[in-house]
Amino acid sequence: MPIKIPTDLPARLALENENIFVMTDERAMTQDIRPLEIGIVNLMPTKIATETQLLRLLGNSPIQVNITLLRTKEHESKNTPALHLERFYKTFAEIEDKSFDGMILTGAPVEHLSYEEVDYWDELGRLMDYTRRHVYSTLYICWAAQAGLFHFFDIPKYALPKKCSGIFTHQVLHPECRLFRGFDDIFYAPHSRHTEIRAEDVLKVGELRILAASREAGLAIVENRDHSQVFITGHLEYDRDTLDIEYHRDIDRGLNPCMPEHYYPNDNPEDIPNMRWRAHAHLFFTNWLNYYVYQETPYLLNTIPNCAHRVE
Repeated sequence: MPIKIPTDLPARLALENENIFVMTDERAMTQDIRPLEIGIVNLMPTKIATETQLLRLLGNSPIQVNITLLRTKEHESKNTPALHLERFYKTFAEIEDKSFDGMILTGAPVEHLSYEEVDYWDELGRLMDYTRRHVYSTLYICWAAQAGLFHFFDIPKYALPKKCSGIFTHQVLHPECRLFRGFDDIFYAPHSRHTEIRAEDVLKVGELRILAASREAGLAIVENRDHSQVFITGHLEYDRDTLDIEYHRDIDRGLNPCMPEHYYPNDNPEDIPNMRWRAHAHLFFTNWLNYYVYQETPYLLNTIPNCAHRVE
């Protein structure tokens, strides 16, 4: 999908160099169509890198997508220039009267805290409640997936004995699900987390079903049966070098991290990692946009029904 973004957004140059179709505000104004309205709640400290990763996966289709970048007001970012946030991001208060076709909530490096200790937890809770009334389908990634499952279904997270970091194989458990149109039976995806959600807790909730799992990394993708909520515990959006950057960052901090599994050729951090998940990442996001958003969302966003309305 051509993505409608500000002309001076830093991600634009990187995406154009990869032949991802982006569209500036000026060009979008000449097209007499209603674009899909997609909000991205970026909770990552590396906001510019995360913007690029997600915009890459939302691009390259005939349908126009209008992106709204969102941040929490109650947290002060230490890694992204204030000017960038002021220029390109909105807060929840600025959009709470608006509706969206789809929304993505990213991960955040706050797993060591209980949910209530996160300084923007109350604000995030209000935003998650908002999605049930104003967003047709919401995609929760990594920590946001854990937070969403806890907020809506009281599903706890558990600390892992060591960090789950690496590229893992996953089994598609429901190949009939439209999110997996065109998927192989087995697909690769990165994980990078210190906590987990356990399948036995999810299976107790009748509204949910587990769509994909990994023998090593555990539960991978869960959805609400009305397709309005999709929870991903991994990072399909990651770049080739994202785990490498995280690994060496933690080494520099003196944390003695475990080497990401199944990532470096011959387990040699000097070798360039193989990219084994990009095709399925593109397919997953395209399927979500097409089947869970574009094919289902009403033309008038103010007519989005509340919750249980799309059960198959």
